[in-house]
Amino acid sequence: MAPQSLEDKDFMSKVPYLSAVGSLQYLAMTRPDIAHSVAYLARFNANPGPAHWNALKHLFQYIKGTSDHKLTYRCDLARSEPFITYTEASHGDYVDTGRSTASFMTMMAGGAIDWYSKLQTIVALSTTEAEYMAAIEAGKETAWMRNILSEFGYGAQHASTLKMDNQSAISVF
Repeated sequence: MAPQSLEDKDFMSKVPYLSAVGSLQYLAMTRPDIAHSVAYLARFNANPGPAHWNALKHLFQYIKGTSDHKLTYRCDLARSEPFITYTEASHGDYVDTGRSTASFMTMMAGGAIDWYSKLQTIVALSTTEAEYMAAIEAGKETAWMRNILSEFGYGAQHASTLKMDNQSAISVF
């Protein structure tokens, strides 16, 4: 919520909100567990309020408590597929515009190699449509990754798995 009172505006003028969000955006490149939260908090860079600052401080506390978390990869030659991609969308979660957030994470060798959390460019009319658009973005990224692996000499022989939890969107595919 944007600052409502003069006290809130004065308080927020002394808070390093933009610097903190920028630092977290840099950190989110190696911490997929905070990527969505950081992207969400960045939406309020133009006019953050005390609630946003409190959420940002809470995120810093989470990072402090999970500083030993790391991406881990393992060699699993028995797997026939190189990638598994998980996708999710939250329909209309950005109240100001009605747009949805699309997210996905691609796993390879047991660890995350790619992740994405971004507002969709158009307003989805249903949860099914928002989930379907998120799956399309994930599919495009998976196709690109399969292509680059092929260029490196590791062509995938089988289809890659795309996992989603919305039954209506699954039935559209």
